[in-house]
Amino acid sequence: MGRGKIVIRRIDNCTSRQVTFSKRRKGLIKKAKELAILCDAQVGLVIFSSTGKLYEYANTSMKSVIERYNICKEDQQVTDPESEVKFWQREADILRQELQNLQENHRQLMGEQLYGLSIRNLQDLENQLELSLQGVRMKKEKILTDEIQELDRKGNIIHQENVELYKKVYGTTDTTTIKHAFVQFPYGVRGGGEYPQTLFQLQLCQPEQEQYCETSGSASATK
Repeated sequence: MGRGKIVIRRIDNCTSRQVTFSKRRKGLIKKAKELAILCDAQVGLVIFSSTGKLYEYANTSMKSVIERYNICKEDQQVTDPESEVKFWQREADILRQELQNLQENHRQLMGEQLYGLSIRNLQDLENQLELSLQGVRMKKEKILTDEIQELDRKGNIIHQENVELYKKVYGTTDTTTIKHAFVQFPYGVRGGGEYPQTLFQLQLCQPEQEQYCETSGSASATK
């Protein structure tokens, strides 16, 4: 007389459940090994007990089995038209909702559609505006600082060029004399200073007119 059919349901007795789990786990792993050998299949088996303990078997390596599984899964999602359509529909719905949220946030930042907002929401909106204004101010100050530094750099270049021209025209390398000439008319991008007439003439002189410029500069100094 054969055994009666076992009803497949959860075993209430903890000890009996553990014994059955151990026996069937060993049997399942044995069947997986046989399948791999008989059919030349790549087999990966992962089992978690009710207590959370991990049992696994792979006839090659579990890592290679999982990698192959992930590759096949990705290929199926791409090649299955129905799955691909559903995927892009979900993406479109997500993007549409994000667009609506951005449009609503933009209108609120512009002071529109503020009805229904709580005090906390209004406070958050005010803080967001303050942060935006702070960022704008910092950017503006940086641009102004960069422009001032660039003007200073160009001013220093012009100053140095005039010093070199002064040396060439008057044939002097006396540092004290040159400093005295430029201290009388200090150059500063923001100082509103003026160059002496001689220095402006130095910039406009051609090489063949150097003698004339020197005479004119001396006459102006005599006056």
